[in-house]
Amino acid sequence: MTDAYIYDTVRTPRGKGRKGGALNEVTPMRLAATALEAIRDRNDLDTSLVDDVVLGCVEPVGEQGSDIARVAVLEADYDQSVSGVQINRFCASGLEAVNMASAQVMSGQSDLSIGGGVESMSRVPMMSGGGAWATDPQVAFHTYFVPQGISADLIATKYGYSRDDLDAYAVESQNRAKAAWDGDRFAKSIAPVHDMNGIKLLDNDEYMRPETTMQSLASLDPAFTMQGEQFGFDAVAVQRYPEVERIKHVHHAGNSSGIVDGAAAVLVGSKEIGEKLGLKPRARIKSFASTGSEPTIMLTGPSYASEKALKKAGMTVNDIDLYELNEAFAAVVLRYMDVLDIDHDRINVNGGAIAMGHPLGATGAMILGILLDELERRDQQTGLATLCVGAGMGTATIIERV
Repeated sequence: MTDAYIYDTVRTPRGKGRKGGALNEVTPMRLAATALEAIRDRNDLDTSLVDDVVLGCVEPVGEQGSDIARVAVLEADYDQSVSGVQINRFCASGLEAVNMASAQVMSGQSDLSIGGGVESMSRVPMMSGGGAWATDPQVAFHTYFVPQGISADLIATKYGYSRDDLDAYAVESQNRAKAAWDGDRFAKSIAPVHDMNGIKLLDNDEYMRPETTMQSLASLDPAFTMQGEQFGFDAVAVQRYPEVERIKHVHHAGNSSGIVDGAAAVLVGSKEIGEKLGLKPRARIKSFASTGSEPTIMLTGPSYASEKALKKAGMTVNDIDLYELNEAFAAVVLRYMDVLDIDHDRINVNGGAIAMGHPLGATGAMILGILLDELERRDQQTGLATLCVGAGMGTATIIERV
């Protein structure tokens, strides 16, 4: 089997996902094209040699609808021979897109592919796509459906994480993200976003709140109490997990991921195509895996996917130098660290989505790039990126510097 190498990673900064956010005026098509243009220009790519572009997008409707990947290829002025496909594995879509692009190379069916993702949450809100899981009563009843916020609170309740535990993690995420930006740790991979007149709109992650303290978080009301108590989802969760007497609502806007806009792209290819184009490989895709997990608690999949990817690579938890786990909710990361016995100084060392936001379809590709940049900065070798996924799944990817 052919090895797949990462040659470059880029991402846009993340803009606040609401009207008035710096990227609200930018269409998702333009965000995706910005990432593709940056990959092309930074590497002086002959785009006719790119076999395919795979982009994750969680709400592929409206402006993000149809096959945004193929149209973004055209918008970015790639050669018309370059195909494109949009995929959706909920929050892991961006990482899954990189895995699919890598699989094309590893199987020998492509020489050079791009994986990534895009999400404009200010223009195409969450749940715009609908779907039977949440809306068909028969399906919801059969699967014990609850919204993700209830799942996060269920994890905290079941495994004993207090609100102080979650808030302390959130404050540290903010502190780490500020230190990373202050230290220019993201500068290598940021593609600023400009308007149609070439005026720069954003070159930094806009959502960050570095002034956050335990005291300021204490003033925030729990976000999912109404869903749980008035809409009845607490009862559904307790029915599925009867060992939990009641759900304690401990997540809020300050210890959950932020709603933002953004896009990312990762250039993946064989050793031979890199030599032909004069590109230096930065890392090798060592293994990747996705797995299903129990859908009501929903967000515990990252540990299972990580263990599966580690097994495929012939590695153990301690063989990994750095971890990136999307901070969908603070309890997700705390549980992951406990299950795999990972110290906090090895995971999300530059902060995460609690501080910088989670542009659904793009996040997986973003954190893979952040992971690679940090491995290089520290001169370390191996990293694992992973995300929890709606409907109970997890996706993980292991990379090794070359």
